Amino acid sequence: MTHRPSRRRPPFRRFVIGIAMTVLVAAQPAQAQSILRDAESESLLRDMSAPLVTAAGLRPADVQFALVNDDSINAFVAGGQIVYIHTGLIQAADNANQVQGVIAHELGHIADGHIISGEQAQKPAMGIYLLSMVLGLAAMAAGGGEAGAGILAAGQQAALGKYLSFTRVQEATADASAVRYLNTAGITGQGMLAFFKKLQQQEYRYGTKNIDPFMQSHPLSGTRIQTLTADLQASPSWNKPSDPAIEERFRRVKAKLDGYLLPPAQALQKYPESDQSIYAHYARAYAYHRGGYPDKADAEAEALVARSPADPYFQEIMGQILLEAGKPKLAIAPLRQATEGSRNDPLIATTYGHALIATEDPKNYDEAKRVLRTAVGRDTDNPFAWLQLGTVYELTGDEARAALASAERASMIGDHRTAVDRARAAMAGLTKNTPDWIRAQDIAMTSQTAFDKDRKKKR
Repeated sequence: MTHRPSRRRPPFRRFVIGIAMTVLVAAQPAQAQSILRDAESESLLRDMSAPLVTAAGLRPADVQFALVNDDSINAFVAGGQIVYIHTGLIQAADNANQVQGVIAHELGHIADGHIISGEQAQKPAMGIYLLSMVLGLAAMAAGGGEAGAGILAAGQQAALGKYLSFTRVQEATADASAVRYLNTAGITGQGMLAFFKKLQQQEYRYGTKNIDPFMQSHPLSGTRIQTLTADLQASPSWNKPSDPAIEERFRRVKAKLDGYLLPPAQALQKYPESDQSIYAHYARAYAYHRGGYPDKADAEAEALVARSPADPYFQEIMGQILLEAGKPKLAIAPLRQATEGSRNDPLIATTYGHALIATEDPKNYDEAKRVLRTAVGRDTDNPFAWLQLGTVYELTGDEARAALASAERASMIGDHRTAVDRARAAMAGLTKNTPDWIRAQDIAMTSQTAFDKDRKKKR
């Protein structure tokens, strides 16, 4: 399990009018957050969402899911076909079915084109604000300071209300779409209602019971429950149990996230050693590893593997603990099994390739190149894999492909200057018009264009 700065999340579109910042303020901190990459979690999200994606008229291969390392209860879309889910939502949910309800709602935003149509709401709101600004400044210039300030404040309030009204309509539409997708997919909507009730309790807890419903970006949870209950209960799937295999996988991922994200002491308190369940072993393996107790972490990982020797994710955590404890040679066997057992999952394969390189044994370098080339070919958003591939190319004397790997990584993380430099270095050492040379040329051209645009913006 790894986390890194978010690249996949495009920046939120901002109003040029000042009041709109109050609408987006909750979204801004996530700009500096990180995306959490974990093979098991991503596999679960894809599998539990596939029937809903199909029901929404989308292709499961085209829709991506990203875990945002944030403890708040939130999920969102921000352009394209990527659903961002906060880790706090996973940890707060009681079961996978509740998360499916949230995902169905977010798919409604994608299928209904809300990210694009949201721009339409900015224009009338902006018009209201600019008109109030002109009138307010005119009043101030005429000596009516208080009157001008009042006009400005009223304009801000009206513009914000106009925009929020639009977003509430979008949210209600996404809710209706979610009900349709759940029913079409044959998935019970009990989790969706239960999660809204959980949010409703939070509204009460934070003193928002008497908030102005017209100044919210979403309909209040109570309103959503009343609107959706009849349609969800009328579905033939209402009393259908949630998929037990999905629920089991969800409980594992939730425990894994607890061990990885909670302070170690808190995780160990939640999963005491008296608890010998798989979930507790999983959480403690990560908690002990992060807390600096390698022997105890090893013991927990060994307990997991003893329970299910063929489980690739248990082999992965065993290998990861050994690798990060400075024992790459011992990590090779479990990471090889994890890679093979996961059908060469690119995230697990990257860790395996890293371990092969970390042995500092030249006999392992060819296998590392093979494994890492497969990983970067299957995962378009894995800069660490490109870093490792560049390292092994350099260790084996292939400077040109080492430069190309560096260019790929730099391009992926938005370091356009380095991407241009490394791509040109790769072109100089590669045979002209070969696939690698053409790829280096593409990176050099696109990164140069991006670099020039960034430089113009800074002037």
